[in-house]
Amino acid sequence: MLLFGALVPHAAIIIPEIGGKETDKVARTVAAMNRLAGIFKDLSPETVVVFSPHGPVLGRELPIRGDENLEGDLRQFGSRLSWVFRNDRELVDLITAEVEAEGLSATVFDRDTYPSFGLNRGLDHGVVVPLSFLAETPFRLVATGICYYYPPEKQYALGVAIGRAIRKTSRRVAVVASGDLSHCLIPGAPVPYNPRGKEFDLLLVKLIRENRPEEIVRLDPELVEEAAECGYRSVLMLLGVFEGLEMQTEVLSYEGPFGVGYAVATFIPGAENPARRLLPELQKKRAAEVAARRQQESAPVRLARRTVENHLRKKEAEEEAGLPEELPQRAGVFVSIKKHGELRGCIGTVYPTRSSLAREIMANALAAAFQDPRFPPVSEDELEDLVYSVDILKPPEPVRGIGDLDPNKYGVIVRRGHRSGLLLPNLEGIETPEEQVAIARRKAGIGPDEPVELERFEVVRYH
Repeated sequence: MLLFGALVPHAAIIIPEIGGKETDKVARTVAAMNRLAGIFKDLSPETVVVFSPHGPVLGRELPIRGDENLEGDLRQFGSRLSWVFRNDRELVDLITAEVEAEGLSATVFDRDTYPSFGLNRGLDHGVVVPLSFLAETPFRLVATGICYYYPPEKQYALGVAIGRAIRKTSRRVAVVASGDLSHCLIPGAPVPYNPRGKEFDLLLVKLIRENRPEEIVRLDPELVEEAAECGYRSVLMLLGVFEGLEMQTEVLSYEGPFGVGYAVATFIPGAENPARRLLPELQKKRAAEVAARRQQESAPVRLARRTVENHLRKKEAEEEAGLPEELPQRAGVFVSIKKHGELRGCIGTVYPTRSSLAREIMANALAAAFQDPRFPPVSEDELEDLVYSVDILKPPEPVRGIGDLDPNKYGVIVRRGHRSGLLLPNLEGIETPEEQVAIARRKAGIGPDEPVELERFEVVRYH
């Protein structure tokens, strides 16, 4: 039985024993947590499920702590406070089964598997800090980490599966989404200041207050990324738990005096309501967006995307036909892949290395997806989130100096002996030739004062 849910922060400074006088600066958060503790005491849940972004983190599986007893403390913050909770293994097993029934994955950690993932068995502060307020009455605990690479719809689907598991247990269950909001609210915050952090926080708090879960799931991914938050995935899972139920929400507090957003909110379940089943509609809208984007693809981009998808799905490679006749027979090509506005891979060739342009695109698409050393290889569950672009290069030409460069029109190649660095043109955030050359130098490992040879090139970019 689902009793209620809550969104809570996990900054240790909200605990007076740890924060001291600094805790006074988050008095509204502390008051809200104490109010939440009163709700806990009145409802007396038999099991508490906590989603923590600082627990085990896996790329494409939900990590769940499986030890019989779950222990945690706050020694890292100079406190002697510690807790031991009995794990609700029955609910853990139900959650694992329902997650797999949803077509997703879960991994249960125990003393034998923690070391292989380089993880600590002790509960993280994302679990322990909130429970330091809420653990006045005894309860069993289920503690999960997060699945980092799932898109919002799948994060929500994890919550849907967990909600089904909770409905199958005879115990009264509370669900806690542990997570701080933006970490870049003010200059001097843990992450460099970005005004979009405040935009994200205020919007999320507003949507929670107004009980608009679908809009929370469909928040702009670039806004979420720029906010530098650590609670959004926990919130999505919490909302999924309430799939098919009426829900009342209340924001008890929000503040961010240290540059990190702290929100406390409650989620109270009501009667079953089929109209509150959001997952099918979310999945339908997602599929429509992906289809519309792909319908607008250029031929080079379609070839790059299908090459990556066919490789992952073990299908035969594309035929070389299909590129417009006006394209060059052979050319250097760069394939760039982005996910939620952030670079996911980029590999290319300055001069043609394959027998045809199509083969050049195909080879560099595979390299960008699976061989860019800056990123893990692309996985099949990411494919719908990936956006491709293909740059077809014109032959480079030498230039006399930086005055012959224009970062909006020309890419640049910086050479020093066997070292060389390349930067494509018209990249976001690069406005001057000096910035362009400096970045290309760094990529090549060439010092800022070393003499270099410069070349420029033009590209035709396809989306």
